[in-house]
Amino acid sequence: MSAETPAASGQFDRRRSQFRAWRGTRPFWAGLFVMLGGFPIIYFPYYHLKLGHLTLAMSTTAGAGSLIIGVLLIVLGFTLWFQKHVRTFAGVAAILLALVSLPVSNFGGFIVGFLFALVGGALAVSWAPGDPRPEPPAGAEPVEGAAPEAAPLSYQDQGVVDESNDLSGTSPANGANGRHSAG
Repeated sequence: MSAETPAASGQFDRRRSQFRAWRGTRPFWAGLFVMLGGFPIIYFPYYHLKLGHLTLAMSTTAGAGSLIIGVLLIVLGFTLWFQKHVRTFAGVAAILLALVSLPVSNFGGFIVGFLFALVGGALAVSWAPGDPRPEPPAGAEPVEGAAPEAAPLSYQDQGVVDESNDLSGTSPANGANGRHSAG
């Protein structure tokens, strides 16, 4: 008798696919890196490092600044997860806070927190939402051995120029063919 029941396995697979779908619609890794950058920035100024019998206390007046920077980075990480439309602001703010953490909080949490926050901020700024994948019909199951269905052609593949996306003014439809008029 197995400890794993089929119902629990199906529920786990469903939850996992729901999480993957949620993660795919937002800058998940950017938020995670920004949050991971906040923890060393908070931790190291309040940590007492022991080297043999010698205790190094890092708590300084910069401890308050480290606490503020670290908490803001953690909040920005959650913001990236749950408010994806402010990703550019949150990414730029995370990069700026990472840069400010260098002089304020022990070289940005001994460079570890700085690098995590910097990479997370860059990922947040560069992230762009993808095209939603078309959902297959609920009852449609692919038949083994059957030929795959052809994907519908986009406007560019069909030779149709979408004027709303062409900002260059050089589409073959208006006769410019890549040449701009000078006057």
